[in-house]
Amino acid sequence: MDWDDLRVFLAVARTQSLSAAGRRLGLDASTVGRRVARLETALGRVLFAKTPQGYALTPEGAALVAHAEQAEAAASAAREAGGQGDLAGTLRIGAPDGCANYVLPQVAARLCADHPGLEVQIVALPRVVNLSRREADMVIAVSPPERGRAAVQKITDYHLHLAAHRDYLAAHPPIRARADLRGHRMVGYIPDMIFDPELDYLAETGAERAALSSNSVSVQVQAIRAGAGLGIVHDFAIPFVPGLRRVLAGEIALRRTFWLLRPAEDRRSHRLTRLAEALGAGIRRELARLEAAVEQGEAECRA
Repeated sequence: MDWDDLRVFLAVARTQSLSAAGRRLGLDASTVGRRVARLETALGRVLFAKTPQGYALTPEGAALVAHAEQAEAAASAAREAGGQGDLAGTLRIGAPDGCANYVLPQVAARLCADHPGLEVQIVALPRVVNLSRREADMVIAVSPPERGRAAVQKITDYHLHLAAHRDYLAAHPPIRARADLRGHRMVGYIPDMIFDPELDYLAETGAERAALSSNSVSVQVQAIRAGAGLGIVHDFAIPFVPGLRRVLAGEIALRRTFWLLRPAEDRRSHRLTRLAEALGAGIRRELARLEAAVEQGEAECRA
C-alpha cells in the first residue's frame, strides 16, 4: 500500500471533497479521484460513497482512517528524525473573523519571514471551524470544546470595550454613564447567528437589540466607523480604525480568552507542536502590542 495514496485518502476523508482535497495537496481533482480509485482497487474495497453533500466514508473507508492516521504519524516522525522537521510545509489556521482579520495577518507574516519554507493559510469563518473534518490544522477558538478529542491549550486573554467613532460622539449627546446610552443606536451580532455564547455581548450594554447587526466582527467595526452607532469592539481592532474611541471604558469592559485547538493525535508530531508554540507566542505578542497601542493613544488624547 502506497503511503502517498493513503495521504490522498486522508485528505478526501477530512474534506469530503475531491477538489478541496486537491487544493490542500496541490493536485487537481481528477488526479485525486484517480489516486482514490487506485487505492480502492489495491484494497478491493469501496472507500467512499458519493452523496449530495460530498464524498462520505463507507464503513470500509471509516475503518481505514485510523490505520492511515498511524501511517501519517509515522511518516511525520520519520521526517523529523531525518532532520526534515523544520517549520516548513503548509499550516492551515481556522479562526473567528475578528482574530483572522486583525491579529493573524501580522502573526502569519512574522512566521513566514522567520521560516521561509512555511506556507500559512488563514480560514476566517463566522462559525466554529470543524477540526474532525480537518477544515484546518489548528483552530483559534473563543471557548474550549465541551466534547471531542481535540488537544486544547489557552493562548491568552483579550479585552473588549464599548466604542464609537469620534464623529458619531460629536454629533450626539455626551455619554457619561450607562444610563446615557438610552436612545443611542447599537451595533452588534445577529442574535440567531451567534455561534458561541462568549460572543453574546449586547447584554453588557443594557440594550435589548441592535439597530444594525451582522454575523461578522469586521462588518460591525466598519458600521461603527461609518457612524451607525456604538458597539462592543475588540481592543485589538481599535488601532486599525482611526477615530474609534472607547466609551465608558471603566464601566463596560469585557475579557475573553483565545484557545488553541488541534487534533489530539497531532501532539505526537514535533513539527506541529513547534508550530503551535510559535503560533501561540506570536498571538500573545501581537495582542499585547495592539492593546498597548490603544492605552497609549488614549493617554495621548488626555494629555
